Amino acid sequence: MTGYYDTLETRSKDERAADIGGALQVQIGQAQSLPGYAKTLKDVDASEITSVKALAKLPVLRKSDLTKAQAKTPPFGGFAMHAVNKYSHIFQSPGPIYEPGMIGKDWWGFGRALYAAGIGKKDIVHNCFGYHLTPAGMMFENGARAVGAAVLPAGTGQTELQVTAARDVGTTAYAGTPDYLKVILDKAEEMGVKLKISKAAVGGGALFPSLRQEYADRGIQCLQSYATADLGNVAYESEAMEGLIVDERVIVEIVTPGTGKPVKPGEVGEVVVTTLNPDYPLIRFATGDLSAVMPGVSPCGRTNMRIKGWMGRADQTTKVKGMFIRPEQVAALVAKHAEVSKARVIARRVGEMDTLTVQIESTDKRTNYDESVASVLKMRGIVEVVAPGSLPNDGLVIEDQRKYD
Repeated sequence: MTGYYDTLETRSKDERAADIGGALQVQIGQAQSLPGYAKTLKDVDASEITSVKALAKLPVLRKSDLTKAQAKTPPFGGFAMHAVNKYSHIFQSPGPIYEPGMIGKDWWGFGRALYAAGIGKKDIVHNCFGYHLTPAGMMFENGARAVGAAVLPAGTGQTELQVTAARDVGTTAYAGTPDYLKVILDKAEEMGVKLKISKAAVGGGALFPSLRQEYADRGIQCLQSYATADLGNVAYESEAMEGLIVDERVIVEIVTPGTGKPVKPGEVGEVVVTTLNPDYPLIRFATGDLSAVMPGVSPCGRTNMRIKGWMGRADQTTKVKGMFIRPEQVAALVAKHAEVSKARVIARRVGEMDTLTVQIESTDKRTNYDESVASVLKMRGIVEVVAPGSLPNDGLVIEDQRKYD
């Protein structure tokens, strides 16, 4: 397919910034009317939140916050704009945690991802994402409707029947986890059945280069997206296959794990997302995933920010010497000293004993940080002061090097 899903994808930097500024004021104002934000946004002047930089001043909302709120005020914890019966669907993800859903045009933001994968009105999507309780199946079905494609709601399992249905219906595109398509293709080959699938939009797991190449060798272009049950589509791949392009209905920030503080451009950090969805406004929602911003714009012509994709988990809470160390504590250690730019806690095992090493990037090698480490981390360790820029750019603030096998 040629062209773009809509004109939003090719906006100039200034146009997008202006549009985001206006949308943010409205979204913050709506969120302030909700019980879930009664404390965190109470004293915020929505008219001043007109940029991503201003947005970064607001507190981060974590999944654990949602879980606690939902336990007190089920099912949505006071974060949804409408009464429960006004939503088209209510989903339950592991936790449990509940997410609302609606069937409005491209409500989940997957139309853009499917369009970029070349899926359109002439296609029939073999949708192998689940339809039971969790929202992935409906997310991709909603996206398929947005681009005018038909859907075979296949789910997983009963592979022979999947192959038979794909042949009889003539499905031309696949939606599902990266590895399950291979299961279907291998079974079709075993049955002597030739399928028409030539496009794939995948998510929910790692798309390894070798697997992508195997699909390409079979005549299938496979592109991936990054999404969560709470947010819908966050970023997607285009035919350029250079990073993931941020969806136009969300704002993405990359922050130091355990904080809401944006990292420097290109540094690995936690993905924090603000939705522009008026039905379910999540403000600075921390995904717990690590990624990094890529410089420049995609060769495909889409101009929004790109991220490198999933690079690990940000929740690095680790138990050392019987006590938990959390990313928030490492952030507090850094904040305690103006000359410290970054810190990394390393847990090792020597013999049968846990050891703790704290590496600190500082411009002042004369300062003794032992007491700060002891007071903030609640335990002592070996402190190593290193030059700024020395620590790896991998998003880790707590590294567990212990082996138990």
